[in-house]
Amino acid sequence: MDKRLERILPRVQKPARYVGGEYGAVVKDPAGVDLRFALCFPDTYEIGMSNLGLRILYGVLNGMEGVWCERAFAPWGDMEAAMREAGLPLYGLESGDSLRDFDIIGFSIGYEMAYIAMLDMLDLAGLPLRSADRDGSMPLVVAGGTAMYNAEPVADFVDLVLLGEGEDELPALVSLYRRARQAGWDRRALLREAAKLPGFYVPSLYQIDYHEDGTIAAITPLEGAPATVTKQLVADMDRSYFPVHTIVPSTEVVHDRVTLEVFRGCIRGCRFCQAGFVYRPVRCRSKDLLVQYGQEACRASGYQEMTLSSLSTSDYRDLTGLCDGLEPFCREQHVNLSLPSLRADTFSMELMQRLQRGRKAGLTFAPEAGTQRLRDAINKNLTEEDLQQSLRTAFSGGWNSVKLYFMLGLPTETDEDILGIARMADHVVRCWRENASNKNRGLRVTVSTSWFVPKPFTPFQWEAQIPLEEYERRVKLLREAITARAVTYNWHDGDTSFLEAVLARGDRRLGRVLEEAFRRGAKLDAWQEYFDLSRWLDAFAACGLDPAFYAGRVRQRGEIFPWSMIACGVREDYLWRERERAYQSVPTPDCRTACGGCGANSLVGGTCHV
Repeated sequence: MDKRLERILPRVQKPARYVGGEYGAVVKDPAGVDLRFALCFPDTYEIGMSNLGLRILYGVLNGMEGVWCERAFAPWGDMEAAMREAGLPLYGLESGDSLRDFDIIGFSIGYEMAYIAMLDMLDLAGLPLRSADRDGSMPLVVAGGTAMYNAEPVADFVDLVLLGEGEDELPALVSLYRRARQAGWDRRALLREAAKLPGFYVPSLYQIDYHEDGTIAAITPLEGAPATVTKQLVADMDRSYFPVHTIVPSTEVVHDRVTLEVFRGCIRGCRFCQAGFVYRPVRCRSKDLLVQYGQEACRASGYQEMTLSSLSTSDYRDLTGLCDGLEPFCREQHVNLSLPSLRADTFSMELMQRLQRGRKAGLTFAPEAGTQRLRDAINKNLTEEDLQQSLRTAFSGGWNSVKLYFMLGLPTETDEDILGIARMADHVVRCWRENASNKNRGLRVTVSTSWFVPKPFTPFQWEAQIPLEEYERRVKLLREAITARAVTYNWHDGDTSFLEAVLARGDRRLGRVLEEAFRRGAKLDAWQEYFDLSRWLDAFAACGLDPAFYAGRVRQRGEIFPWSMIACGVREDYLWRERERAYQSVPTPDCRTACGGCGANSLVGGTCHV
């Protein structure tokens, strides 16, 4: 361990975040590898080590001959300050070596508010922020994750963007990097060849021109780059890598358990949900393989909790059979099985009985909107009777804690829709009084609202976010309408959601704003402890850009989006048609009921595993 690090650790919170050495971490002899890869997560250790995608890529890369993949996370403020004071650069947890010593640095970015942490990590590693300022002796910087479906705000800082799922694509990049080094290519030649790899977008090979009004006039590929880059995905989940043998953290993390990924994609098509569209089509793992993986992962790690994970776990076709397959092992080994992402219309007594075998936590449902009209507009395909039936089942089975999630500011929302949320909360209280099998502990209902953020590759990508003042008015309206003592109301901070909307639909000019905000002190801005909207507004003003241009403006059909060179498999005309149906409050059936013809099944040979 570096002597500087030894002196720092006793003075910071949670020093276990920074020392590595966990059970299952991969340590290799640097002399025995020819390529070193730093897998970076632009958030704290507790968040990053809860990310299944990071664990998958860590296992895939370390399974390659001659490759050593290490991890790096964003340090908390006390640790960062101590590192800068001591001149200690950001390092890989496994070796303690500076990130400058690695060949490739890969960032996993699932959330726009993590952009600024990526810049902070690059700077802490002693690397120039802008890719144009990094020479061939410095690591290649690649970024992937959901937030990279619009990578333009960080286009100036990354060399490459990986679109889609990285299990197959990162090994291809590793092979290309080795070939480039053996042939003596310069950085530009490597990037030109990388642009030919499926799923890799090279921002520096695209010229962006603007109209006088600030909208994009043209996106021009350069030096043979493709006009459109299409996401890549794993077609057969039964053949994809699963991290049975993985790292067991030495300190508490957010999701400290075995996470069993049952499928990718979603059949539902909620019109606000970016993940539901960009991860299409649905691809499932077989029940028997999931049972095997779950048992092996628990034995290898010692975990006594397992969760079944996906965008909508209760839509797995043989969920009951999967629970039956896991239940004997879980009972014998005292492993608690949890099922998140439950839908009110698929919650059943049979499923509840399986939940009761573990500890009985609170139930969480996401109606998203307070009236049927608005739920139809956003294509939630959920009725209040679905929710009431699920609650009757839960309350009669002994549950007494329910969380309900909603959004404010959805397209077509009215005050009547907002007041409908309060009425739904009252109906929950009434349902408990009429059906609860055990009233001794009382009822706890938590209503939480977030502010709608329009995201790329959704039917609402054309929409404007409502102004901050209007959002706060709607929060106040709902807060005053909720009167039941058993109901607690929580709402998401508006400042953060406003900036998220700006970054989600931002163009390449926002790179200047990100850099200016970083110079003014922005870093871990996904955390309220660090976020300061005024600092960002000052950065926008210094760069001569108006954030409302990005967050508060309706896009016209035919306008070129900053992400128009990217294809996620879902056709734009399908998304537009879904937007029109939203304004008519007409729902679209889920993919299992009827194929809507979105086009994503072309990525897997024309067949969705719905």
